Amino acid sequence: MSIYILVPILLGILAGLVVNYLADVLPFTLRLSRPVCTNPECQKPFAWSAYLLMQPCGTCAKRRGGRAFAVLLWCAISALYLWFSYPARLGYALSFIVLIYLYSVAVIDLEHRLILRPLSIAGLILTAVTGTVLHGWFSTLIGGLAGFAIMYIFYLFGKLFTRRRARRLGQDPLEMEEALGSGDVTLATILGLFLGWPLIWFGLLLGVLVGGLISLLIVMIMILVQRKRKEQALMTFFPLGPAYIFSAILLVYLPNWIGSGLPG
Repeated sequence: MSIYILVPILLGILAGLVVNYLADVLPFTLRLSRPVCTNPECQKPFAWSAYLLMQPCGTCAKRRGGRAFAVLLWCAISALYLWFSYPARLGYALSFIVLIYLYSVAVIDLEHRLILRPLSIAGLILTAVTGTVLHGWFSTLIGGLAGFAIMYIFYLFGKLFTRRRARRLGQDPLEMEEALGSGDVTLATILGLFLGWPLIWFGLLLGVLVGGLISLLIVMIMILVQRKRKEQALMTFFPLGPAYIFSAILLVYLPNWIGSGLPG
């Protein structure tokens, strides 16, 4: 094995540390700050050396969660894959930066059901640049507008559905979890800039299908495990943001996989 193979692996580990750091601090402070222990009874700041080396909290000895190690491994695999196969127009560096950005958004959305404003602003700038490199400025602009328009319509229907469901259950609509949030509209705009027109409509459709399939699996598992809580299972939502991101990654980074799965 060539020693140069270590370069993407080390880059992937570094990127994994960045994704973990953003997921650990941004949902709580909305700025780049010192990470703290997730133990509610501790919440002491980590020593940077202990945090970067994935060591337990120096105060309460709480170990890092499984997500931190899974992200490191996945980012290393992704960096290694891109080393051999990346979108030619973007080049390795820009392709990797966009991928790590998408991973950061997906992890935070999965854990907190949030698409944060600082990441949204950075994403709009980043995907406007990368979309222009990939598709040209016109396709990028139309893709962003289409992503916004399509998801905004879904967002309005989602709010209407939430209100009707709250009335049927006799609950306050403001206290009920929504299927879509305003952050999903922003994310669709970001992905629209990245995918361009007309690919954005297929990306959103694929994301809906992926998110629906995962939601169905979650509901089935919850019903089987907790048979007495069927109503609770049917009211459980899987955040669609990671599903949209997954579809965008497939379309841009793994287009051959999509092509091989289509008939004809």
